[in-house]
Amino acid sequence: MITKPLNVGFISFRFAGTDGVSLETAKWAHILEEMGHCCYYFSGLCDRPPERSLVVPEAHFSHPEIRERFYRFFRTAVRTGEDTAWVHARRAYFRERLIRFIKEFNLDLLIPQNILCLPLNVPLALALTEIIAESAIPTIAHHHDFTWERKALIVNVVGDYLDMAFPPDLPSIQHVVINSLAQRQLALRKGVSATIVPNVMDFDHPPAESDDYAADVRQTLGLEEDELFIAQPTRVIQRKGIEQAIELISRLNKKARLVITHATGDEGDEYRERISDFAQLLGVDLLFADDEFGEQRGKTADGRKVYSLWDAYPYADLVMYPSTVEGFGNALLEAIYFKRPIVVNNYPVFATDIRPKGFRVIEFDDYITDKTVAVTQKVLADKDLELEMVEYNYELATRHFSFTVLRNKLNVLLDNALRSA
Repeated sequence: MITKPLNVGFISFRFAGTDGVSLETAKWAHILEEMGHCCYYFSGLCDRPPERSLVVPEAHFSHPEIRERFYRFFRTAVRTGEDTAWVHARRAYFRERLIRFIKEFNLDLLIPQNILCLPLNVPLALALTEIIAESAIPTIAHHHDFTWERKALIVNVVGDYLDMAFPPDLPSIQHVVINSLAQRQLALRKGVSATIVPNVMDFDHPPAESDDYAADVRQTLGLEEDELFIAQPTRVIQRKGIEQAIELISRLNKKARLVITHATGDEGDEYRERISDFAQLLGVDLLFADDEFGEQRGKTADGRKVYSLWDAYPYADLVMYPSTVEGFGNALLEAIYFKRPIVVNNYPVFATDIRPKGFRVIEFDDYITDKTVAVTQKVLADKDLELEMVEYNYELATRHFSFTVLRNKLNVLLDNALRSA
């Protein structure tokens, strides 16, 4: 058991917003700080305490220079000598700053978050891999997404770098994945063993009652009193399956509005335009409400109220989660945490790691059926059935996906890391 406080360094592209990596990092940091350790952050965009952060803008995958090279590496047929020279120049640049991060905060342990599995910033991962190899600093590499899981990344001109650092197989690294499919693929493709640490929520402490701040959220969204608030708390990208939510609502024959709480993200506006047209075609009222919701409550520049994402859940009549692919499913856990009925596509990780636990959701396989519509109508009409489902799900999630589960997993990982140091 670890007895001394540790200085722990989280490293990622960004620690800001409501993306899954940022959210899970915050949970890990919360537990580690409860255990007496101190957490620090290296990233290209960061909303964590400035005195504990080193921000290097080029670390963010959306930095213009990094983004331009990313498209060259994954959209062209040949890597030029100039591309290779750029990689090594930037590797040296990141290497110097990572070393400064480790020394400045006297770090005992590193926790890279998605840096060493998703090649959105190749030279950053190369620099980090070299430092870990040379220093043998204890490292827990937390992998959320892998290259082979993204069709757009399969064809590329940086295969040599991917073999080296995505992820690296080094003695001082413990690998952590968030589902069993990733664990098996990592072993098969890289010969690397990994520990599964699922996404979690603080089910040991139920959410606070809604307060006056969020009492007008329905009015702000323009919902009428007899209109169903159907929330989809995901980004507007193709794998989120928003078409299925639109179709279901069109077949419910109820007055309802589909509210998308997150922004488009970094994949362009084409899909947003596609689902807008689809909703209009099927006569579904669709609202993109990312301007109304943020990671925290606040005000816009012109003084409008901004709600936290958690302000939406208590007022939602139904939560849609029709994704075709997810690393795990943060929004699914959040809906369970706030005791809302959920419509879920049976995406692979749900099928292997979540569904077998016995959760009671409105489930469909890739497309909406008459049964999906009928079950949804039944749950919306029967409040006793809804209450039974959500209470059962909450109790089940407490056993499998709580902070207690994360705390136990982290204790084992820390013991292993320091024992081998």
